Amino acid sequence: MTREQHDRRETRLSRRTFLRTATTAAAGAAVAVRRDLIPGLYAAGSDEIRVGLIGCGGRGTGAAMNVLAAAEGVKLIALADVFEDRLERSRAVLTEKAPASKMDVKDDHVFVGLDAYQKLLATDVNYVILATPPGFRPLHIAAAVAAGKYVFAEKPVCVDVAGAKANLESVAEIDKKGLGLVAGTQYRHFVPYVEALTRIQDGAIGKLVAGRCYYNTGELWSYPRESQWTDLEYQLRNWYYYTYLSGDHLVEQAVHNVDAMVWAFGTPVAAVALGGRQVRTDPLFGHIYDHFAVDYEFGDGAHCMLMCRQQDGTDKKVANEFVGTRGTAFVLPNYYITGEQPWKLEDSVSTDLGNAYVQEHADFINSIRAGKPLNELQQVTESSVAAILGREAAYTGQALTWTELMASTQSLMPASLEWGSMPVPSVPMPGQTELQSSALIGKP
Repeated sequence: MTREQHDRRETRLSRRTFLRTATTAAAGAAVAVRRDLIPGLYAAGSDEIRVGLIGCGGRGTGAAMNVLAAAEGVKLIALADVFEDRLERSRAVLTEKAPASKMDVKDDHVFVGLDAYQKLLATDVNYVILATPPGFRPLHIAAAVAAGKYVFAEKPVCVDVAGAKANLESVAEIDKKGLGLVAGTQYRHFVPYVEALTRIQDGAIGKLVAGRCYYNTGELWSYPRESQWTDLEYQLRNWYYYTYLSGDHLVEQAVHNVDAMVWAFGTPVAAVALGGRQVRTDPLFGHIYDHFAVDYEFGDGAHCMLMCRQQDGTDKKVANEFVGTRGTAFVLPNYYITGEQPWKLEDSVSTDLGNAYVQEHADFINSIRAGKPLNELQQVTESSVAAILGREAAYTGQALTWTELMASTQSLMPASLEWGSMPVPSVPMPGQTELQSSALIGKP
């Protein structure tokens, strides 16, 4: 199931299912509470987690449902989005689906516009969910940390080199302030994934020599242009199809597989890739590709192939397979190991596996209340950079190293956004597109 399919299912959750999930999650949340470590705690007179949602689309609404199901003492109190209609739609869904005791969004805690995130961060929220298009993520992470908030950031956490470098500065600031950040790479909190990757790291398949990762799916959503929309509004409502906003689908969607690859091998040293725009060519779909294939190389000579595709009518496969000198590990959708130390998930786990989208919030809240808030920003930034490395190798048609990528000055987000003309970037052409300028907004 893709994340988008999951989000649609989430919005159909019945109140009964929601309450059962919340009760189960809360039962596992027995940790010692350090009340002095929750920002604004004494002012509020309780250890309540007061959630603000920035970005009220399908994933943001789903993430708000997830955090409310993750623990007791959690309330959603503020909403922010660029568009009023999307915010009100999210507010209506949450009001219908979430328990009334966990919804307390008053009109003076609802913000609309390009600066809505700043207004929300100025309120008494202490836990923010960042679910806007990923191009905004580094800016919003830095602003949330500066405001003293705990951060749940949807993946990926950057789409270019400038964003990656900004995040690495925020890593230290989060630790310095005693804050925390958990990312929407939910498999890091999913028992089967953790069990399989732990066995790989413990040597169950010997030395890793190769891998195969797949995120091959169909096409996603899009919205036809309405006459009153400006270029910027059109691009923000169809953000998936613009690299400066989404990072392209290798970075936005297949980052889950890239994250598993980095978890198993570490960060790659180089990539060779190809990709293109073969089926999804209508201008409605901006300028991103519809398929990629990347050969990642690691420092010890190991290689991992990653392919991803968004084309209707094609074979679907979302999976990770890692090959070692003494066996092979299959990590998603099934979990087992063949070779000298065979294993299958059913031998280790026989109970309900739970909901990873809820568990990632439960783990974060538990860590906050235990006085040891998680900080996943560096690991998810490295996974995001590995995805960018593959994308840029495909866009440019050049063999590209991690060092060359991070030495670049690539910055895709425009210095300022205005509700006027916003030319569509050209489709990257291998052999012609250069790293520093690839997919720059406004470049003909």
